Amino acid sequence: MEKKVLANLEPQNVLRFFEELCAIPHGSGNTAAASDWAVDFAKARGLRHRRDEAGNVVIWKDASPGYEDHPAVMLQGHLDMVCVADAGVDHDFTREGLELTVDGDWLKARGTTLGGDDGIAVAMAMAVLDDDAIPHPPLEAVLTVDEEIGLLGATALDCSDLKSKYLLNIDSEAEGILTVGCAGGARCDLHLSLPAEDVSGDVFTLSVSGLPGGHSGAEIHKNIPNANRALAQCLIGLPGVRLISLHGGEQDNAIPGQAEARVLLPAGGADGADVEDLFRKALAGCSEAPNGSCTLREIGGGSCKALSPEDSRRALELILSAPNGVQAMEPDLPGQVRTSLNLGILRLEEGALRLTWSVRSSAAAEKEALVEKLKALSDGASFTRRGDYPAWEYRKDSPLRDTMVAVFKEQYGREPKVETIHAGLECGILTAKMPDLDAVSFGPDLVDIHTPRERASISSLQRTWAYLVAVLARL
Repeated sequence: MEKKVLANLEPQNVLRFFEELCAIPHGSGNTAAASDWAVDFAKARGLRHRRDEAGNVVIWKDASPGYEDHPAVMLQGHLDMVCVADAGVDHDFTREGLELTVDGDWLKARGTTLGGDDGIAVAMAMAVLDDDAIPHPPLEAVLTVDEEIGLLGATALDCSDLKSKYLLNIDSEAEGILTVGCAGGARCDLHLSLPAEDVSGDVFTLSVSGLPGGHSGAEIHKNIPNANRALAQCLIGLPGVRLISLHGGEQDNAIPGQAEARVLLPAGGADGADVEDLFRKALAGCSEAPNGSCTLREIGGGSCKALSPEDSRRALELILSAPNGVQAMEPDLPGQVRTSLNLGILRLEEGALRLTWSVRSSAAAEKEALVEKLKALSDGASFTRRGDYPAWEYRKDSPLRDTMVAVFKEQYGREPKVETIHAGLECGILTAKMPDLDAVSFGPDLVDIHTPRERASISSLQRTWAYLVAVLARL
């Protein structure tokens, strides 16, 4: 990675740490090096710290003069990022750092996700800890791991030595919005074994590509087409199709933008025009006008293992019979989603079908009902749930929220939006472990997170940094 791409940009004390983190591979499940980096940061500055077995890092800093008797404040974000690359981009997220670029006001990574979710939080926390000139109460910086795959780090975190009264979670992606509640969720996996037969014939690939993708929580209300389901809808319209393999999506919490199948088709079974027509029908009703495509390509003949036409149809019907997208809206919060799910991962390999959904709801009963509905579809298949996390419920009385609203009005000259979010935030887990913790989540403008189009507004980052510093001085 080219060094010091951000050296001439402000706020330099934030972007310096962000660039350091981006040079370290830190995808979910691969955060050991990032945890080491955070520990080295604390050691170099003589700050008390601990790292647990999960890889979470906690760093303490004493209060500034005059703030010794103020309640402690937690600065919190996660070290891991969602790793997605553009089609045709060869990037090894396990060994390579990100290639940062600047395009006007936008900070990006070339051909990949940026990891502003949530590297910005980590960088801001470190910038505060590193600067003795910033006035602040006692600080507890909590840097968790594996947030993106089920809030696993926060779930494993021991909070018994944490004393914070206020939690500043810097894991929101829209400047001017203070998030004060979030949905709970779970991951659901379905595994179905189907006999693959030795057959021969003409092998084709059917590829869905170019769909926008997106965050399965924050953007689920946009009715973005799901490439996994679009692929299945195209395939089920091809008479006599026999499935060899399916591959779609990389993360259950990202709406997939591309998916591919290898299939056997009977002679004269389909052509490109048939497939394109099926694809357009599959996307009918999607409010995000997609520019995607569906391509059928013959790759040769020969012998292979494939499902029978009957089992192929069974697999496709299973994919399409499951609900997907928004299931219920919040009755008291217009325009906000209450319950949804997303088919994020689709795999068929040698007769083993695997489907993975991300289920979300701010209503515990609706979350359970949706999980049970998926389970009911798994007749003859194995079904597991994992990564459960609780909802973060809205507090009517919140001194932290009141302070942050007041500081925002002073800095911006207008009221911020105060709302809940249809996505998992670690605030739900942390407030469950520390019931008296008063929490607010905020952050700068990040666009298209969890996709290779992810970008961060530099000017928004500057304003949000100034806002954080002002809030700390007021607490």
